[in-house]
Amino acid sequence: MTPDEFRRHGRQVIDWIAAYQEKIESYPVRSQVAPGEVLDALPQSPPETGEGFEGLLADLDRVLMPGITHWQHPSFFAYFPANASGPAILGDLLSSGLGVQGMLWATSPACTELETRVVDWLVQLLGLPDAFRGNGVIQDSASSASLVAVVAALHRAGGGKVGRDGITAPYTIYTSSQTHSSLEKAARICGIGAAAVRMVDVDQQTLAMDPACLATTIARDRAAGAVPLLVCATVGTTSTTAIDPVPEIGAVCRRNGAWLHVDAAYAGVAAVCPELRWLNDGLAQYADSYVTNPHKWMLTNFDCTVLWVADRASLVGALSVLPEYLRNQATASGEVIDYRDWQIPLGRRFRALKLWSVVRWYGAQGLRAHIRTGIDLAQQLAGWIEADAAFHLHPHHPLGLVCFRPLWPRLPDTEADAATQRVMQRLNDSGELYLTHTKAGGRVLLRMAIGAPGTEPRHVRLAWDRIATAVHTEAAP
Repeated sequence: MTPDEFRRHGRQVIDWIAAYQEKIESYPVRSQVAPGEVLDALPQSPPETGEGFEGLLADLDRVLMPGITHWQHPSFFAYFPANASGPAILGDLLSSGLGVQGMLWATSPACTELETRVVDWLVQLLGLPDAFRGNGVIQDSASSASLVAVVAALHRAGGGKVGRDGITAPYTIYTSSQTHSSLEKAARICGIGAAAVRMVDVDQQTLAMDPACLATTIARDRAAGAVPLLVCATVGTTSTTAIDPVPEIGAVCRRNGAWLHVDAAYAGVAAVCPELRWLNDGLAQYADSYVTNPHKWMLTNFDCTVLWVADRASLVGALSVLPEYLRNQATASGEVIDYRDWQIPLGRRFRALKLWSVVRWYGAQGLRAHIRTGIDLAQQLAGWIEADAAFHLHPHHPLGLVCFRPLWPRLPDTEADAATQRVMQRLNDSGELYLTHTKAGGRVLLRMAIGAPGTEPRHVRLAWDRIATAVHTEAAP
């Protein structure tokens, strides 16, 4: 593809994306295809000769678009937001165009130094502890960040021996029933084992981890000869955005020499708003590592997770391997950061470009406005739910997620939960909106996560009206 051909087709692609954004509401939110339908529409064999780009764009519309679930649709309320924005898309395009492999400072100094600067900007924007300055790195996801944190904790706990000799001590990890599954996966990958992951009780009202139960569980494990390795406190759980008491959990970790990893994948970016800085309580005093995802609620398309550590020594010590072919003068000088030592893979993309683009385009004011809009719409929705006697509103919804359930007074709990899921399935099948569910207190709850860039009050109101109508219709004798 020559530069002139790239210009011509590049304009076509940009026009296609812009048109998609303009008409996104015309699509069903969730894909309507059956399993295998897209696969069957694709040729069994690759072309023998090149076909050009027009045919590809035609097949994008004809074959792939029916199989797309539209995460940027203003009526997408499932999971958590996965924000994409014009500045982020263009930043990603620039990254692809440059084709940088940023494993070492020497392989592209700007890739490394822009990342250092932009994650330090986030320290300022989110009001994070000063200890995080110069100690942040962009990962692909919070799951990778959890694995990196566990590896760093192992390095610290074993004095560096784990990387050389393997795991020889009975280490334990502490989570709650609300902690993301990535912690159990990290334990499996690292060889600690899922059986060494302890599930700490939660407060039945708030679903936050119980620090007293954590202390008791650690004491019992230590008496049995185990070594408390890491505790994961969550600020904004996936299920209901429950918020663990980080200061109290941190104090337990400090007394027991355990690494405190704080997972704020969804909620952390909300601290760009000064009135939400309480989300950072306990970080400065206790957090050994902290993660949040700009690719969820901060207008930066996937993938872009930021991990900070209070002290990089354990992280770099655990992950640094230096074969001859990577040796260079800059690395040997000790004056540069090589981010390959801060992650699991060797290679790394220039993700900082899209985050830099977003922060420069929106500024702090624009980012705050986006977060506040999502929270305001969530509070409106909560008010409508609370005012309808046919529904129960799950308490504790300070951010953009609202959980609730129909009451179904004539049905026992099991049948009531089945009725809730039937209603959700019909709503999702309609293509008019997309919800997901969770369980709390043994009951099925509907989750409505608000935060897509295009979501306006009318979309939330229409979604609620459809939900209420569906429930009242299902409940009618």
